[in-house]
Amino acid sequence: MIDLRSDTVTKSSKGMLEAMFKAEVGDDIYKEDPTVNLLEERLADMFGKSNALFFPSGSMANQTAIKLHTNPGEQVIADKWAHVYNYEGGGASFNSGVSFKLIDGNRGMFNAEQVEASINAPDFYHSALTRLVAIENTTNKGGGACWNLEELKRIKNVCENNGLGYHLDGARLWNAIVKNNEDPKQYGLLFDTISVCLSKGLGCPIGSVLIGDEKIMENAIRIRKILGGATRQVGYLAAAGIYALDNNMNRLSEDHDKAKELGIVLEELKFVEKVELIETNIVIFTLNNKISKESFFLQMKKHNVLLSDMGGGKIRMVTHLDYTFNQHNQLLTILRDINP
Repeated sequence: MIDLRSDTVTKSSKGMLEAMFKAEVGDDIYKEDPTVNLLEERLADMFGKSNALFFPSGSMANQTAIKLHTNPGEQVIADKWAHVYNYEGGGASFNSGVSFKLIDGNRGMFNAEQVEASINAPDFYHSALTRLVAIENTTNKGGGACWNLEELKRIKNVCENNGLGYHLDGARLWNAIVKNNEDPKQYGLLFDTISVCLSKGLGCPIGSVLIGDEKIMENAIRIRKILGGATRQVGYLAAAGIYALDNNMNRLSEDHDKAKELGIVLEELKFVEKVELIETNIVIFTLNNKISKESFFLQMKKHNVLLSDMGGGKIRMVTHLDYTFNQHNQLLTILRDINP
């Protein structure tokens, strides 16, 4: 099976499993699990922040961040393709009672001028009070697009000038950091809160971490408890995260290279209408009228290849550490042999 539906489908490697089994653990509710404490301290230091907190999922980490920044009835600025708006089950409205002001950006990204134009006048009580700007890097629906750091700095200035919080949904931030050879502290200087995922790209079975300074993170553990995210001997999972940071970061460039090679082959195929710009490990493409989407997916399934239907005619492939070079070469051949 060649499974390219997401980079979340990976299985823990032998080395990761060994690290998990050897982990020293304690009760995390009492903050007595040494391994999760080590992971949190390491990530806080990596981004130049004072605090970090382990979560079972990236959605819960993002939902906690939104609640830390807002009160019910307030508003969050985000791109129309943002994960926090499209793929977190409406959690922001349910958990925090907030609404979204959606920006019509480019590949899930927008600029400082668009943020400025989206801020509701604070003294106009007919509209929701704007409180938070949420960024997603890399962008999922945008095909793994990476934000420009200089634009992020300009948006930071808008946030500071208007008293707005600034949150980074960094589910695939590792890909952007590796692709652009960036320092995580560059993001730590900009954002008030940052969520990073350990199960996308890095190969962990579970886990995300929310990072920020002491003041904004003061109630994070309480909100995590409210959302049902309290954990006990979670060090077994934190050990997987530590192993991933040590062993699976630099190899992300292999995923990026494979994605670009897939894009080159897709562009050669007569039944492919368009391949969107590929920067990291996500490939998004559309078909033309020479083949139906149903026929394409059926032929791929017969070859034991799994892809994602993103709707709107878009198809997604995501490369990852369990997608081997042998599978990659097989898939390139399969794509070339598809009969429209």
